[in-house]
Amino acid sequence: MTASTDTDQALPAKSHFTVVPLSDALAEELSTWRYESPYDFYNWSTWEVMQQLGIEFGDAYVREQQYAAVTSDDGRLIGFAQFFPLLGVTRIGLGLRPDLCGTGLGLPLVQAIVAEAIHRAPTDIIDLEVHVWNTRAIRTYERSGFIITDTYAKQTATGSVDVHCMCYAP
Repeated sequence: MTASTDTDQALPAKSHFTVVPLSDALAEELSTWRYESPYDFYNWSTWEVMQQLGIEFGDAYVREQQYAAVTSDDGRLIGFAQFFPLLGVTRIGLGLRPDLCGTGLGLPLVQAIVAEAIHRAPTDIIDLEVHVWNTRAIRTYERSGFIITDTYAKQTATGSVDVHCMCYAP
């Protein structure tokens, strides 16, 4: 499967998004997304590598338990979510298809993912981590009801990065 390039038909800002299981086909499509610098930090390995190494949504069990696709009214993949369970907390990770960034669709994407997190674990706190330099995402999360509750260094495969922890507090 190739990356989505359905940009000839723009999605309206009032699109209804649905959170659905992340199938193999959608996971393969997701792995082809490529963000421009400085957001290229969020690019995935190829689908083949992810499956061979059993990492992230390349592991069928992890994909089924933690990952979901976010689709538009017409069924196009527009984003993804990860629902990482911690004790009493659902930590979410998410991404919007690169060609849709900056189009006003971040807010409805986050709202759909938060609604799904609440549905999955209604009593959990919902939080997320975001790189401190990602002001575009931070603004969207704040507009969605998240507040910065902590800032710390986090170890990643490429070294230490500073992140904000943001909690949902509508």
